[in-house]
Amino acid sequence: MPLEKGGASLAGVEEGPFLMPVEDVFCLQQGRVVMATGRIERGRVHEGEVVEIVGPGGDATARIAGIDMSRTSIGEARAGMNVGMRLRGVAADAVRRGQVLAAPGSVSARSGFTADITLLPEEQGGADIASGDRLCFYVRTAAVWGTVTLPEGADVVRPLYGAEVTVALEEPVVLQRGQTFAFRHHGRAAGSGIVTHLPR
Repeated sequence: MPLEKGGASLAGVEEGPFLMPVEDVFCLQQGRVVMATGRIERGRVHEGEVVEIVGPGGDATARIAGIDMSRTSIGEARAGMNVGMRLRGVAADAVRRGQVLAAPGSVSARSGFTADITLLPEEQGGADIASGDRLCFYVRTAAVWGTVTLPEGADVVRPLYGAEVTVALEEPVVLQRGQTFAFRHHGRAAGSGIVTHLPR
């Protein structure tokens, strides 16, 4: 999933503040250590650093007690690596799929945004979307329900067509301008979009 419109160079991604979407969570040492696994989206991180846990379910902070890659402990990880982060100082139920680990103060969760969306053809799952429809949005590893509002004067968006819409999410997720996402309607893949505006 691209970080910005037009993508980003590997060097630029590595230089940005650390960000890793959480894919899975495991409890180790009888719950004293939580391991969050995922692929680092940008930046670098070192063992011993403090990270923020941001997204659905609330925010928390934790210290990285260790970084594992392919069953080997490493001291530093960077963009593109699939790793497990051993976290101390956080409860197991405070970390879940759909959140992100991030450099402190570098990101915030949002519950609303504006986006350009495009619907799939009807034979691939696309269906009419109207203001007030409740869709399931997939952003990074998060799956969050939200309500869509069409532009004034627009009654419906039909399969294969697109529109600029506003979305109100039921749980906040970490978003940025240019973020891509997919969504489902009536339990079927219905289309995709890109975030164009975030409220202040």
